[in-house]
Amino acid sequence: MVIRQYAVIGLGRFGTSIARRLTEAGQEVLGIDVSEERVEEAEKFVTHGVIADATEEKALTSLGISNFDCVIIAIGDDLQSSILTAMLLKDLGVKKIIAKALGKRHGKLLDKIGIDWIIYPERDMGERVANQLLSPNMMNYIELSKEYNIEEIMIPSTMAEKTLRELDIRAKYNISAIALLRAGGDIIISPSPDEIIQKGDLLVMIGNRDDLATFSSIE
Repeated sequence: MVIRQYAVIGLGRFGTSIARRLTEAGQEVLGIDVSEERVEEAEKFVTHGVIADATEEKALTSLGISNFDCVIIAIGDDLQSSILTAMLLKDLGVKKIIAKALGKRHGKLLDKIGIDWIIYPERDMGERVANQLLSPNMMNYIELSKEYNIEEIMIPSTMAEKTLRELDIRAKYNISAIALLRAGGDIIISPSPDEIIQKGDLLVMIGNRDDLATFSSIE
């Protein structure tokens, strides 16, 4: 599994949910917020947590922000801070920037700045519900880009009591298992090929959206 470095700026509900899922998927995550309380809470599950003002260039530079593979701007309702942060990240040469938009006008401004991927939470939540209706075995997902997702997929009964090696999911469906969530609550990161899949287990898969949709529709 390729481990990438992510920075999440803004640790409200939206930013926290992204940071938590990326960490659970085995990625390195830096959580950044001006609130000491939010950072302390996030430190329970992120790789590192830092109290910093992302609108200050010195703060971002000291964190080596330009070295991260992807930075997510998840600032709550402060449009000015969101825009200033986005501009600074672009100036500092961050490879990929994802930003939460508070509305259409905010989204247009972020687009003009050159943000790689703009998220509209209300719209995207509607898409999430629709995707789950279309793929009933898919329990949850993180959209990494327009083409790739990380998804929690319920294992169909036909695959129960078989090893990952026997199922050969990567070769057959072109997707990879990065974690296994046992029905009892246990989590296995980077499961062994000899791990036996049990009824009710969830596999955390990464791959192309179409390939994941094909796998999640198996009955």
